[in-house]
Amino acid sequence: MSSGDKSKTSSQTDGKAAQGKKSEMGMMSYKVGGCCMGPFFLPTRYKCLIKMCCFNHIRNFISEPLCLQMYVFDQENFQGRMIEISNECMNVCELGMDRVRSLRVECGFVGFEQMNFCGEMYILEKGEYPRWDSWSNCQKNDYLLSFRPVRMDPEKHKICLYEVGEFKGRKMEIMDDDVPSLFSYGFTDRVGSIIVSCGFVGYQFPGYRGSQYLLEKGDYRHFNEYGARHPQFQSVRRIRDMQWHQQGCYTMASK
Repeated sequence: MSSGDKSKTSSQTDGKAAQGKKSEMGMMSYKVGGCCMGPFFLPTRYKCLIKMCCFNHIRNFISEPLCLQMYVFDQENFQGRMIEISNECMNVCELGMDRVRSLRVECGFVGFEQMNFCGEMYILEKGEYPRWDSWSNCQKNDYLLSFRPVRMDPEKHKICLYEVGEFKGRKMEIMDDDVPSLFSYGFTDRVGSIIVSCGFVGYQFPGYRGSQYLLEKGDYRHFNEYGARHPQFQSVRRIRDMQWHQQGCYTMASK
């Protein structure tokens, strides 16, 4: 073998060894502050630590409040005059619009059929609402007059329902789940008090029908504190456009 061939063989051997060493170390590349850092090589035992740090950063970012924005129209199917709402609006008439008949929502709001947050309420999660039957399942009014953002919390969705006021009687605890019928899970069709850790919507009838009750984080010692005229409460679901949920479960307990 000539000296040139020996040099070539030695170079290939060194290259394979270096490639194997790089593979063993693990190549990683991250973008920080708009600048791409890498590619660089890192021992495999540190890769899990960096991935964990990145996951925590992303999780904290998701927990931050999103941009509150909604576009409302005075005619159905996004026709007519349009205005943008990004905060509380106690009366759309003050913005030069006599009523709202369709809307596009970028982040969770609650709409009311009367000014000053009065009358029936309707939860408006991210999406499009071309006419009244897209936000309500029973026509009482085909328009909305006031709005406010839904107050969310970064905690996991958890709600405790009590049969009687002051957190007494039978108890049902729901974690990261939706329940279309409380009665089908062996619970009563009446709820007298509630403890909420993150946003839910309660409904008067099974299948998410009837009057809606916005349940933001807090304690509700009596059914009138969550806006109900009577304790009839038969289904409940999460407000989910601000967080992603991987699993759900519910537990029943006697008291």
